[in-house]
Amino acid sequence: MPATPTSRRLALQQLTDSALPTGAFAHSFGFESYMERGLVHDEASFGTWLAAFLGQQLTYSDALAIRFLYDGAPPQELDEHLTAQLLPRQLREASIKMGGRLLEIGAEVFPSPELEAYRALVRTGLAAGHQPLAFAVVARSLGVPLEEALAAYLFAAVTSLTQNAVRAIPLGQNAGQRVLRAAHDGVAAAIERAGALTPDDFGAVSPGLEISQMRHEKQRARMFMS
Repeated sequence: MPATPTSRRLALQQLTDSALPTGAFAHSFGFESYMERGLVHDEASFGTWLAAFLGQQLTYSDALAIRFLYDGAPPQELDEHLTAQLLPRQLREASIKMGGRLLEIGAEVFPSPELEAYRALVRTGLAAGHQPLAFAVVARSLGVPLEEALAAYLFAAVTSLTQNAVRAIPLGQNAGQRVLRAAHDGVAAAIERAGALTPDDFGAVSPGLEISQMRHEKQRARMFMS
């Protein structure tokens, strides 16, 4: 049965639903280190961190990888670049673990030759299986336009992090919704920026974010894996 706009939209919603069992609930991607130092402690400070993470890490790493794959770059090459530029070990492992789960789920519910080819690279050790690439392969094989795929992926990441902040800081549920509404413009800006970047920009992330993510590994007490 041919894909329709409705079927693509429903598939995209399933792929980015917070209930999708990829393990996103177990990762803070560094904001817990800022909590430990007292720099993230309420709605405003978490919103500031989230804007920085979205505008830097998610734009110059994940979003750019998705765009390059849509542009036709080989998945194996992009996978190698992601492994090399994700300097914090916990972040690199999180991307691979969540990507692995997404590949498994995708193979069961949204199988395609493109997805199977990427899974074969992972099985043979020629690729690690990073989350943004797993998502991009599935989304592209479903015929989801690039801008829609980027919007869905970025907002899903922002939503997951906000849900984790709601229980970790903690924030109220309404505060979490205000943070998500404030992130709309940031997601739109990230999509526009990712469309103008070049391969030389891939992985150009703020050192402050990466250092905080590295500190998390040695943190005395923590709730999250990254």
